[in-house]
Amino acid sequence: MIIDLRSDTVTKPTPAMLAAMFAAEVGDDVFGEDPTVNQLEEKCAALLGMDAAVYCPSGTMTNQIGIKVLTQPCDEVICYKGAHIYKYEGGGLMGNSHVSVKLLPGDRGRISVEEVSNNVNNDDQHYPRTAVVALENTVVREAGSYYSLKEIEKISAFARSKNLYMHLDGARLFNALAATGDKALEYGKHFDTISICLSKGLGAPVGSVLVCKNEFAKKARRIRKVFGGAWRQAGFLAAAGVYALDHHVTRLTEDHARAASLGICLQQQPYVKSVMPVDTNIVIFELIPSVTPAQFLVQIAKHNIKALAFSNTEIRMVTHLDFDDAMLEAAVNIFTKLRF
Repeated sequence: MIIDLRSDTVTKPTPAMLAAMFAAEVGDDVFGEDPTVNQLEEKCAALLGMDAAVYCPSGTMTNQIGIKVLTQPCDEVICYKGAHIYKYEGGGLMGNSHVSVKLLPGDRGRISVEEVSNNVNNDDQHYPRTAVVALENTVVREAGSYYSLKEIEKISAFARSKNLYMHLDGARLFNALAATGDKALEYGKHFDTISICLSKGLGAPVGSVLVCKNEFAKKARRIRKVFGGAWRQAGFLAAAGVYALDHHVTRLTEDHARAASLGICLQQQPYVKSVMPVDTNIVIFELIPSVTPAQFLVQIAKHNIKALAFSNTEIRMVTHLDFDDAMLEAAVNIFTKLRF
């Protein structure tokens, strides 16, 4: 038995999801003729209370398209200093959109309206034009911390008052919703573009969706084409996304509970210095100085467990659809017995 906790992207389609994929009706999506892709896009737009949606291969692509449709070269994007769009997308903000960033410390990645208001540039030719406030929910670098809708409403209201656009990296938005109980339908009114991922907590094999206002949809498709993201009979993959939204959202609380159990176990181990608060399905912990991430990964690999080095001192583990209670019990048993 392999216990893979590197990411929630490692899941395999369930038999029912595979059946839905094989049964999908398809067509050429570049011509707008794939009915299953159209179904997925319409479903996502309606779910989030927005006008349109564009299906893409990855969350990095949907984030990059989202920022590019909202900005011009030499604009500036306000975001958390560890935001995925800045830290983990290969310099795409600069390379694709030619924008600068104003990086904020935030509270475990959650930037406040006060921080945003203090960092909007004056209308001065010496400064880049502040154009977008980008939020991430949940925050991957901060162990899946999340915003409540009330926090987002405050930031959105301020952004609107300054004529700023709002982008959401919602790669794990449904994990946030599972934790807060907020309604997905309420999100659309606060953002101009929203990226949601279907291949993380929801268990689809491929795909993310950029949900947006109508005014940005045509431009988003053009940019997708330029980025090489236009595809043909993508309905086989889109069917997995439809299935995931219908069947894998409500079960996310199970992943959260298992992650919390891992966090409690690790906090008690002598080789662990500290564990970040476990809010959703991500566990990040710091090892004591005498134990390196490489050493830890070698030891757990002997027991068929995989995790991810997240810094020079940290390990990340992510629970998901393919990590069940039996695996949790086995992992806890192994972590309890490890010695360095």
